Amino acid sequence: MKIVGITGGIGSGKTTVCSFFESWGVPVYYADKEAKALMNRSKVIRRKLTSLFGEASYVNDELNRDFIRKQIFENAGLLEQMNSIVHPKVASNFKRWVKKQDAPYILKEAAIIFEIGQEHAYDAVILVVANEDERIKRVIKRDCKTAKEVKAIIENQWPDSEKEKKADFTITNNRLDKAEKEALAIHKTLLKN
Repeated sequence: MKIVGITGGIGSGKTTVCSFFESWGVPVYYADKEAKALMNRSKVIRRKLTSLFGEASYVNDELNRDFIRKQIFENAGLLEQMNSIVHPKVASNFKRWVKKQDAPYILKEAAIIFEIGQEHAYDAVILVVANEDERIKRVIKRDCKTAKEVKAIIENQWPDSEKEKKADFTITNNRLDKAEKEALAIHKTLLKN
């Protein structure tokens, strides 16, 4: 079974593109969603994150995402430390999940693949891109953020032009019908190879 990564910047529409693949019977592992779930349910992760960020890390038994995001935004070193706590747990969870799948290939959706040098862990990587205005609109609608906040996040991420150099496939997700056609062509290619 092939393991294919799917990635893209905030608001690029990774989840929407993943839903196309799911409709064709491809199992999708959502690494970011699983990481969030593990940060809430794993006592070990909770203890380590509280030690790293302080008691304000959790409110009402839930990860205080806004607080954590602000800490990370102000100190990139904290992001690395947090990733070193969370990523090994997600990796173990993913390995267990893969063993339960029965398909020619699976997708692992992750916001950062190239940024952490993980592209070699996949048989192929799909990059989802969209123009900045579209990305900003999507995130404002989804997360109730301001355009300024979204732009700041986008500017803090790797540019698509850098990711495209490393990706095996790119899907442009400005229009759903075109993005679905591009995804279907990739799906057919992955089934053949």
